[in-house]
Amino acid sequence: MPGLVYSSDSDDNIGTSRGAKLFGRERPIHHVLGGGKVADVLLWRNRNVSAALLIGMTVIWFLFEVVEYNFVTLLCHLSITTLLVIFIWRTAAELFRLTPPTIPGIILHESTFKELASTVHKRCNYFLSRLLDSACGRDLPFFFLAIISLYILSVIGTYFSFLNLVYLGFLGLETLPFLYERFEEDVDRLAGKVSREIKRSYRKFDSQFLNKIPRGPVKEKTR
Repeated sequence: MPGLVYSSDSDDNIGTSRGAKLFGRERPIHHVLGGGKVADVLLWRNRNVSAALLIGMTVIWFLFEVVEYNFVTLLCHLSITTLLVIFIWRTAAELFRLTPPTIPGIILHESTFKELASTVHKRCNYFLSRLLDSACGRDLPFFFLAIISLYILSVIGTYFSFLNLVYLGFLGLETLPFLYERFEEDVDRLAGKVSREIKRSYRKFDSQFLNKIPRGPVKEKTR
């Protein structure tokens, strides 16, 4: 019936007034993101690194998408520029008795690549196992959510190039967690209101239509 008030609506209001978090989480957003250096970068706790990554990604996107640089050409030009700068610096240091450039023995540490590869390996294995388990019928909500998400991503991919899509995803990672942490109470309050309205609409639809569908007698299972 229109205007019908459900007894559980008050429970929803109580749950929201007590500070319900988005997606039902109980931990702070910093812990959800891992609580390490990656979380600090995404939440702009280390502003220099976050700004450097954002500027670097923007420059890469500008060179490849706007200037239409080729990757091999850009890599060669960067290498030529680096070699010329070091050569000129070294020559000037010998002529004017300045401090010559110091080249470190290890530029890229092996542990960095191992840690990155291990993290990617664990995340990919976890995602693939969840996806395959849901396809076997063990997690139907995640299965339908994965299908809908992949379809939406395929539609978006027809309008954006791969680099544009990666750049938009990087911008989202750099801005959305930071904005959510800054306006967490307002976002949680708005999400709670939307969630309550969806629940009320579903209950009305359930009471007006789904419950009126005739169902056959349910047979008891015999052991």
